Amino acid sequence: MSDPIKRVVLAYSGGLDTSVILKWLQQTYNCEVVTFTADLGQGEELEPARAKAELMGVRPEHIYIDDLREEFVRDFVFPMMRANALYEGLYLLGTSIARPLISKRLIEIAAEVGADAVAHGATGKGNDQVRFELSAYALNPDIKVIAPWREWDLTSRTALIAFAEAHQIPVPKDKRGESPFSTDANLLHTSSEGKVLEDPWDEVPDYVYSRTVNPEDAPDAPEFITIDFERGDGIALNGEAMSPATLLAALNELGRKHGIGRLDLVENRFVGMKSRGMYETPGGTIYALAHRGIEQITLDRGAAHLKDELMPRYAELIYNGFWFAPEREMLQAAIDHSQEKVAGTVRLKLYKGGAYVVGRKSPNTLYSEKVVTFEDDAGAYDQRDAAGFIKLNALRLRLLGRRGEG
Repeated sequence: MSDPIKRVVLAYSGGLDTSVILKWLQQTYNCEVVTFTADLGQGEELEPARAKAELMGVRPEHIYIDDLREEFVRDFVFPMMRANALYEGLYLLGTSIARPLISKRLIEIAAEVGADAVAHGATGKGNDQVRFELSAYALNPDIKVIAPWREWDLTSRTALIAFAEAHQIPVPKDKRGESPFSTDANLLHTSSEGKVLEDPWDEVPDYVYSRTVNPEDAPDAPEFITIDFERGDGIALNGEAMSPATLLAALNELGRKHGIGRLDLVENRFVGMKSRGMYETPGGTIYALAHRGIEQITLDRGAAHLKDELMPRYAELIYNGFWFAPEREMLQAAIDHSQEKVAGTVRLKLYKGGAYVVGRKSPNTLYSEKVVTFEDDAGAYDQRDAAGFIKLNALRLRLLGRRGEG
């Protein structure tokens, strides 16, 4: 029989689900619960989570509310953006990239307080359970992970509310009705899924969007901005130096204003099913485009094309929860090496739902007007050299063509 659980660290939002989980853990495992609430820039007031945890018997010194915004962008979002990572060619991985950081802090707190286990509120149908647990086991192979949604019999919203009311857990009025969709938010994005979004034929209702104005209602005049890069990371907006989280937050406001970053996606979950979600990634969409723009003039063709070949694999590793796996770290080392000379400035035009690169410059540019010009290049490029180049590349094609002549 396994050793009893004496103390568990719970990833706690203060909402209905995790509040029920807190009480359920206390009852089911007869253990002490430590709560951890991460500020990843989700834009919600987090102090009520502290009051609610105290109300449910958590000791004040065992309530952790940590501001992880800078670490999130600096150590997770920016490294991912260096890879130009897109899952299935479209998704900027806003939910996926937050999970390893939450797990990292869960494991750190568990070590600090001497906890036997960690717990999360992810359901048994989704990707997050995999992401949380793979990360946790990578960082502490001996930790016990408790996933209540895979253990309890509270299988409906009605059951959760009934449990909450039976144990004097406050239930917000908006939770008593059937929620039209569920959301997850952080500084990179907001995702919405379920209920009203489950039919992939139906257009996403306008009330689902929370981080962007309708592009049709965005300003009629375009706005031009610049982003400065150093070693593949953004360092300034419109010439003003900014920290990673500050830069992303400022880009989010620009994206919100111009209706940039909406994505309606049917994706393939790691657990096997397809799901339909709506993502809003305003600042991330602008940033990713700008990073591509600076790479266009600073990366050699071979390095750029190899990065594009590696990207789908890298994105899939993040989506599936393998941030702390050696293969992701190996790919990251190669990607980071490619970014050593990725520096300069990109100018973008923001207009009614679209972001467009309209200029780029770099002290490390590989672009040469002298070589590429349609005018006299003063001997910079001898066009006669192309004849031999073409003949050598055509040799195998000509041999294949002749094989059928006899």
